[in-house]
Amino acid sequence: MSAVTARPRSILRINLHGLGPADQDLYEQALTRLRDLTPLVQALPPEAADLDVTGAHRFFDRDTEALAAMAALRLAAHCALHVTIGAGPNRMLAAMAADATAPGRITVIPPDPGAIAAFLHPKPLAALPGVGPATARTLKEYGIHRIGTLLQVPLPTLQRILGTTTASTLTDRARGHDNRPVHPETTPQSTSCSHTFAHDELDPREHRRALLGLCERLGLRLRTTGHAAVRLTLHISYADGSTTQRSHTPQEYTAHTPALRTTAYGLYTRLGLQRARVRTITLRADLTDAQHTAQQLLLDPADSKRRRIEQACDQARARFGEQAVQPGTLARPRRP
Repeated sequence: MSAVTARPRSILRINLHGLGPADQDLYEQALTRLRDLTPLVQALPPEAADLDVTGAHRFFDRDTEALAAMAALRLAAHCALHVTIGAGPNRMLAAMAADATAPGRITVIPPDPGAIAAFLHPKPLAALPGVGPATARTLKEYGIHRIGTLLQVPLPTLQRILGTTTASTLTDRARGHDNRPVHPETTPQSTSCSHTFAHDELDPREHRRALLGLCERLGLRLRTTGHAAVRLTLHISYADGSTTQRSHTPQEYTAHTPALRTTAYGLYTRLGLQRARVRTITLRADLTDAQHTAQQLLLDPADSKRRRIEQACDQARARFGEQAVQPGTLARPRRP
């Protein structure tokens, strides 16, 4: 009796061009068309999606490249969208293939180890998910510039350079390993926090102070519910009833309060407010499940320390209330 060989996974990363925060309806239409190919579609707003088309090979009697071409044709015909597609045996390789593909083209990485190595080894370290600027600089000091060179370094040596966890994770990724499944889900929902001033506020310092408080509340909410922000939107209403808003999609989805604060301050700066009488500030985050995100691996002791402090503060807040720990900037002097 012969053994049944499992079919290798086939994952597509589809990057849609020309979509922005205001094109939510069109993005939903694109996801609907992609679900005609496979129910295993994971939304990556505002302009990407992962598809597991492993089961679609037999249904449509087409190979991976033909399924990718079918997806591109349907999106062009029904949604007038042009796409770039990367395909591979897992989500990481599909995403890297899409990043390395010219707009409007398709790149397929076959599932055999030789093809995976040929694709990965010549690439610079920065192309590998999880290699941040600090990690890349550290490895370059040891003459490690490319993914293939990283695999030539004995694991014990790499662990002394990067630490046990980071070294093992990067080695697995450099070999093309990624076990993350495609989670079929709808477009992430959103959550928001608002601050209304007691009077129309002119002082930019008070605006930033309110923003800091919103980021603290929002970050705690995301970490408590197991979500991460995929996009932040700053909405400001003024004394005359007018409103403005700005949105930003960070490179890394996060629930880390300092990262949220940096993005929020950047959005506020982009508004260029001068002598504006602000009545309400609202910060909204579009959400995804935190377990579906990949955290950038850093060699920054200060960043690791901030995250440990944040975790300890969350534990204190869970036990004693949200106001148990807060930045000194938000503290108000007690009245006698």
